[in-house]
Amino acid sequence: MSGNNLTPAEELATKEFLERASCVRGGCSTKSVAAGAGLAVTAANPPPPAAAAAATAAGATNIQWNTAVKFLMARKFDVHRALQLFEQHEATRHREGLYDLDIKVEPLRSELATGKFTILRCRDISGAAIALFSARLHDPRLSTHQTTLQALVCQLDAALQSSDTQRHGLIFIYDMTDSLYHNFDYQLSQKILTLLKGAYPARLKKVLIVTAPLWFKAPFKVLRLFVREKLRDRVYTVTLSELAQHIPRECLPGHLGGTLVVDHKAWLATCIPAITTPPASETNNGIGNHSLLSMKEMEPPLDVLSDQLEQQQQTQKSSSPRPQERRVTSTAHDLVNGDVTSPEFSEDDDSSDDDSCSDGDLHDAEDDLLQTLDHRGSVLQDQDPTTSPPLSPPPPPPLSSTSTTDAADSLLLHSDKRSSSVLCDASDITDDQQHQHQPSIVVNGHNGMEQSNGLSSALSAQELESLEAALHDAECSGLTLDQFVEHLKHKARLGLHTDYMQIKNTPPPGTFDNSRRRCNQLKNRYTDVLCLDHSRIILNDSSEEKHSDYINANFVDGYKQKNAFISTQGPLPHTSPDFWRMVWEQCVVVLVMTTRVVERGRTKCSQYWPELEGNCMRFPEYSVANTDVLHDSDFITTTLRITEIKSGDSRLVSHFQFSSWPDYGVPDSAVAMLDFLERVRDTQITRTAALSNPWRGHELGPPIVVHCSAGIGRTGTFCTLDICIRRLEDVGLIDVRGTVEKIRSQRAYSIQMPDQYVFCHLALLEYALLTNKMPDADLTGFEGDASDSD
Repeated sequence: MSGNNLTPAEELATKEFLERASCVRGGCSTKSVAAGAGLAVTAANPPPPAAAAAATAAGATNIQWNTAVKFLMARKFDVHRALQLFEQHEATRHREGLYDLDIKVEPLRSELATGKFTILRCRDISGAAIALFSARLHDPRLSTHQTTLQALVCQLDAALQSSDTQRHGLIFIYDMTDSLYHNFDYQLSQKILTLLKGAYPARLKKVLIVTAPLWFKAPFKVLRLFVREKLRDRVYTVTLSELAQHIPRECLPGHLGGTLVVDHKAWLATCIPAITTPPASETNNGIGNHSLLSMKEMEPPLDVLSDQLEQQQQTQKSSSPRPQERRVTSTAHDLVNGDVTSPEFSEDDDSSDDDSCSDGDLHDAEDDLLQTLDHRGSVLQDQDPTTSPPLSPPPPPPLSSTSTTDAADSLLLHSDKRSSSVLCDASDITDDQQHQHQPSIVVNGHNGMEQSNGLSSALSAQELESLEAALHDAECSGLTLDQFVEHLKHKARLGLHTDYMQIKNTPPPGTFDNSRRRCNQLKNRYTDVLCLDHSRIILNDSSEEKHSDYINANFVDGYKQKNAFISTQGPLPHTSPDFWRMVWEQCVVVLVMTTRVVERGRTKCSQYWPELEGNCMRFPEYSVANTDVLHDSDFITTTLRITEIKSGDSRLVSHFQFSSWPDYGVPDSAVAMLDFLERVRDTQITRTAALSNPWRGHELGPPIVVHCSAGIGRTGTFCTLDICIRRLEDVGLIDVRGTVEKIRSQRAYSIQMPDQYVFCHLALLEYALLTNKMPDADLTGFEGDASDSD
């Protein structure tokens, strides 16, 4: 925009902006200066000489007049708000790596060629530019957030060189036509909306989400909570027929019901020169050497990009999968088009993996089974500096502790049945008095009752214990949904992280004597994920096979259900027989696996079950046959028949493997996990009812075995969600922190990372919205970004 087109008041505002921005930038690095000042600028006349002189006198030579006008235009020449936008813009450029870009270098060159994001060569009736993001062309597995954002910003910079775009703003179309669940990237959507909402100098007029699938309802409703009400009024979900009410048909592509021919190749031909050559008016004031994009001579990028674009379009046409129906929870049936909603909240987590302990933080016993314990290495020696800090090793058992005793007395204590297994040296066995209390009832069927199909003809110990009081009951403290929303607003993400660290720093209430025994140490997948004595699973002794009663697994109470879960580590090859012995003895009918066998090239769990239908695996005491496999978009359900070889008795067990947990961090949305949880619970009811000997314990059935790799991160997350959802459905209260603390008192270190703790909160919010239990709410600022678009 020409400086002559500004009113006197606008010129004064621009001078003030330059003066104040110079102060803001006083301590910034050269790269920081480049990030903000390098924004592609308007190809217009320079500001009036007097204004330029004033800016220079103010020491603002690193920030150009035209750049200042862009930020002011985006905030209606409100200097204070424009400066906030400027600061947020620079912070975002640094955080996301959006500076010094070179469009001829991979992977940015290929990303531009995909055509997933483009600027249409038409404006709406108000003069706003129209940006189109085609979700079906985006595959999160092939493109990082940084690369996608770089391609988006390159094109936005080019579009913003137009004074019309600066003045009349931008319309963003998020086209979900023919997109599948795997095309949707929750975090990327957050980042794009965060960028456009409050970190980019373009006036966001409206966001149009077109043909949103049914499964999009839940994450969509959650995301809108984190956007200010003013912006919510600009975000719509629309059908194809409704889209024409917002944008003229002549400005819409053919597949969106319009007549416009989208020519991404031509757009690149237009924008590439603009984003690679600074305007002459900018080259003498520092901008030339620090532009957003590299100003190196192109090696013809346009031809290369055009060829790549044609190749990728042909590939996408030939390999695009057919849309598949995806099952979501039963209440997700009333997606209302036209909701005033907006996805926005930024995710800044780096590499927090559920079982980060298995990625260098904790040493994998499976890798070192043939080595002596003295050569296994410590946690700190094996720590990967790029991952999160390791878990603290379990503390030594206290010699005397009233608090520990009180805590233990509140739990149902399971005895450590002494074994004379040859695997244990006499020197490793301490006095019985130093281990657990003897139970009031004998567990695992050792009460003289006849066993058939793993069940007793009378009430078994498992059934009796399942009827006892659980740690999680209706009398526990909790928050109503309204209070829960206020709690999230007050705490925000940072506050929840602080709460988690308080929980994490609380020592576990118990001892780890059995896990530390020399004969059991190689049965622990990780050296510092041990098993609390008072809640551990005790396997039946078998003197004939000469194996001990130890397995790294703990009982965990559910909501109003004693021993609802068995939280355990992913089996090792040499502990798989013990795993199946536990499944048989505890009458388990459902197994939940929340990891893949191999993630990021590391073994997280052994292949302890036959993966293919018709295959069978044989263990010393049991055989396990695969009778059926069903593949869902987010999990795999396998029907297994476990048979006790000695007796010939057998029963069916359902194995659920959740396959959508990302290698880093937590799921973008809880929809898949909530669907998974519902399917697990439905199957638990069906399998329990089908037992040949009726289950007479708790109405929800025998324990559900849950494991990831260490059995604490994703496993604890799954159990927390189940307990909290059941409490919410029963009494309308939510108590995430109390639930996590009680789970950790039975399975030490459950909920391993702060992101998992936050995920539990947001998943419950998502569940409440999905089931229509709460109205809309305002969680603006949860991510620490209070800026807003005009």
